[in-house]
Amino acid sequence: MADADVRGQGGRGPGAGRSPGGTEGPCRSFLGSETLLVLALSLGASALSALISFIGSVTKPGGLKHQAATLNASHAPGRPWLDLAWQLFGIASALVPVALVAHFLLRERAGGLRAIGFDRRRPGFDLSRGVGLAAVIGGSGLLLYLGARAAGANLTVVPEALPEVWWKIPVLIASAVQNAVVEEVIVVGYLVRRLGQLGWAPMAVLAASAVLRGSYHLYQGIGGFFGNMVMGVIFVLLYRRWGRVGPLVAAHALIDIVAFLGYALLAGRVGWLPTA
Repeated sequence: MADADVRGQGGRGPGAGRSPGGTEGPCRSFLGSETLLVLALSLGASALSALISFIGSVTKPGGLKHQAATLNASHAPGRPWLDLAWQLFGIASALVPVALVAHFLLRERAGGLRAIGFDRRRPGFDLSRGVGLAAVIGGSGLLLYLGARAAGANLTVVPEALPEVWWKIPVLIASAVQNAVVEEVIVVGYLVRRLGQLGWAPMAVLAASAVLRGSYHLYQGIGGFFGNMVMGVIFVLLYRRWGRVGPLVAAHALIDIVAFLGYALLAGRVGWLPTA
């Protein structure tokens, strides 16, 4: 079986097509089942949940912009230590599918997450590219969100609704990093690699990754769906160019950190920022 290289195109990567014992690698049906299971435990399930949420929103009287989608909410109001425990549990459990992906990549002797460029080999490259990408995507994304909400195509997104406690800022930063790692490792690095191994055409791989990214943001509305689809296309193209998800993780984390902390600091203090 011809394996895909790190960029999801043709070729053979390290350990391609071989099992840990050195024999011929897993068949396509095995890889297909593995991919479906990873998605069912992570972003595929999130996409289905977002679709159900979107259907509920569009069938609810009052219009989308008069409804809110809260991203980081309290799980135990009035009980800060229990709330913190729930926040940390949610962040840690969301990273389990990433560990599963690392396990599968190690098992095929691809080098684990190094195979998709999520390692410490090029920190300067990852951070510099990530900062530039975050500036472009973050700014245009904010304008798209404001426009979509004004047009009635998006819910009011509330990035955080945590109590004013000492752990609020660290938890928001940790949540942003977790989102970035899960999404970029699974929906770009892993999915592009696996679909390439399954024989998908490069354009089909690009479309699948972008549509999946848009789908699990449907809970935000139509603007969230299309905006994140565009982001997905850009991220896959850059991944193929750079061969690394590191810059994408850095960019995504920076975008979410600015969104979460910016909302915490500016909500109710500036007129242009919608609040619930």
